Amino acid sequence: MTTAYQPKGLDCAACGAKIENAVKNLPGVSHAVVDFANQRLHLDTVDLERVRSEIKHIDPGIELSPPHEADDTARSRNVTFRKRREMGIIIASLLLFGMHAAFEQWFHEKGLVVLDYGIALAAYFLAGINIYISAFKTFRRGDFFDENVLMVVATAGAIAIHSLSEAVGVMIFFKTGEFLQNLAVGRSRRSIRALLASKPDHANVESIEGLRRVPPERVRVGETIVIKPGEKVPLDGQVLAGQSSLNASALTGESVPLSVRTGDRLMAGMINQTGALKLKVTKPFNESSIAKVLELVENASARKAATEKFITTFARWYTPAVVAIAAGIAFLPPLILTGADFTTWIYRALVVLVISCPCALVISIPLGYFGGVGRASREGILVKGSNFLDALAKVKTVVFDKTGTLTRGDFSVQKMVPLNGFGERQLLEFAMLAEMHASHPIAKAIVAKGREVGLQPDNASVAEHEDLPGRGVRALVAGQEILVGSDGLLHHRQIVHDICELEGTAAHVVIDGHYAGHLLIGDSVRADAGQAIAQLRNIGVTRIELFTGDNRCAAESVAKSLGVDVFHAELLPEDKVRLLEEIQSNTHHGGKVAFVGDGINDAPVIARADVGVAMGALGTDAAIETADVVLMTDSPLKIVDAVQIARRTRTIVWQNIVMALSIKIVFVVLGTMGMASMWEAVFADMGVALAAIVNSTRVLRSKGNN
Repeated sequence: MTTAYQPKGLDCAACGAKIENAVKNLPGVSHAVVDFANQRLHLDTVDLERVRSEIKHIDPGIELSPPHEADDTARSRNVTFRKRREMGIIIASLLLFGMHAAFEQWFHEKGLVVLDYGIALAAYFLAGINIYISAFKTFRRGDFFDENVLMVVATAGAIAIHSLSEAVGVMIFFKTGEFLQNLAVGRSRRSIRALLASKPDHANVESIEGLRRVPPERVRVGETIVIKPGEKVPLDGQVLAGQSSLNASALTGESVPLSVRTGDRLMAGMINQTGALKLKVTKPFNESSIAKVLELVENASARKAATEKFITTFARWYTPAVVAIAAGIAFLPPLILTGADFTTWIYRALVVLVISCPCALVISIPLGYFGGVGRASREGILVKGSNFLDALAKVKTVVFDKTGTLTRGDFSVQKMVPLNGFGERQLLEFAMLAEMHASHPIAKAIVAKGREVGLQPDNASVAEHEDLPGRGVRALVAGQEILVGSDGLLHHRQIVHDICELEGTAAHVVIDGHYAGHLLIGDSVRADAGQAIAQLRNIGVTRIELFTGDNRCAAESVAKSLGVDVFHAELLPEDKVRLLEEIQSNTHHGGKVAFVGDGINDAPVIARADVGVAMGALGTDAAIETADVVLMTDSPLKIVDAVQIARRTRTIVWQNIVMALSIKIVFVVLGTMGMASMWEAVFADMGVALAAIVNSTRVLRSKGNN
């Protein structure tokens, strides 16, 4: 089982990549992913101590602990102390360096060269002491391509060729850049976490002494809690008393008020707005809706996109390659070219060396994806991993299941048509008995109609009940075999009947092999279904198809009214999987196929799709388990939002990749040609890292392509 641990002290994205690569190759480790953006190590291992030892070997300053052991207050104080200490070091270094720069000529005129060098070196070592310590530990382990090792080599090399001022300045600027980079990453994390700050912090539990304010994790199932106006619902439960209006935007992304009263079920994370409510707790906190949402979002980074995996692999080879280029620049021209001196070419090599760390990519790419997942969750869209964000961005074909997605799924019996000597009441009663134990919406509609007309069938008379997936149900009632289902069921059982094509959805009833008639079932198209399909076309989805187990007439009616390209009717679950595979094989140019269903009845086809989307899954455990993307409301427009957010995220990620690589390539070329200084190289390296980090958070402030 995969567990999320917190790597305390991990403040270097490149180190995180090294840890991931080392740990996942250890014996007994089946899964290891470092999520630098979210400060997590997702780990599945049988030997945790060996993992701890390996991490200590890579970086002795990192402690591995379960997330729940983290003390947020203590950690916040520690971070504040480190910020102040780092800022103090930078300011002191700048003052010393300023003194050296301002009085260098005067010191030399007065013969105080040693004092001048002493001040400069003091600034150098003050700014670089932690870098030197880290470089020494890394070098001792045989890792020669760590950013700290490379910075020490570059600045020490500059001092060796009598460029002391530049070496000191580069070290101070590197230190300042790291400080600003850590600030930017921290701010980005806080921005993302602010979107997820939906976790209730307390519950008001009723007791003999009155209300007790306790953490939601300590409340037991069956206890009664009170939710005051303005408070968050801390746990899932049922309203015992009171009525109010609630805001469910933390779960659904929509702030439309939800009216509740006695008997209604509430979900943790909703905000009570008007009246006090008394609630009976039905689930512990770790099984509540908001806990599942938060866990899903926080663990999404464990599933990396292909782009992230590429960058991790690229980073492992990029730095050694640039170091090799720098070594070639330093030594080959002076040995080959007439008149070329070592000092000039070594300096050029040091410029290239400064630009050799891939931090801008290693930090900003995961941060961009994490921001996309966070933004989607704020819209009531749960994406299980950045790999699914990437797949969503490439969707060119969307296949909808009809019932409960494009239609409301609120079935009702519109008409009863008894045949062959059977009466209406008899037809409905037998259908009701057969469907009593079924969970399908049509079954519920038939049972509701029976109760509406006053039928009170004897449940004890139902001796057997069997679901026939994709066809209907079979029951043995008072010794008689009852079949209720589709026209396909009639043909499968070779039941003689006159009419196959009916206007709308029909539930055919068979009693002891005799066709008794049918019930016409009504359903309505969702108000925003047409708008959703139109918007999908506007954003570049080229093909939209409809799957349904319903009859051809009902499917054709919905498809025509919404402008769906192709519809497929009377499908069994295995037919849906087969057809989806055909669509996937015919989809060219890298386009992905998304299937949108209810997440329960369509589990096989949702699992087979490139992107399986469960719609209207608020509180549905099965949907959250099955789908890659979970839409927490029943609005088809959410699939449009999901695709737009995914494309926006992917655009930002590629902007960062192109920007970072372009700057690095330019400075490798300029450094080789002697047209860039170490100052400019370190400024460009840190600048592009900061720009990429800031750019990664843009997805939090917008959705779609606007």
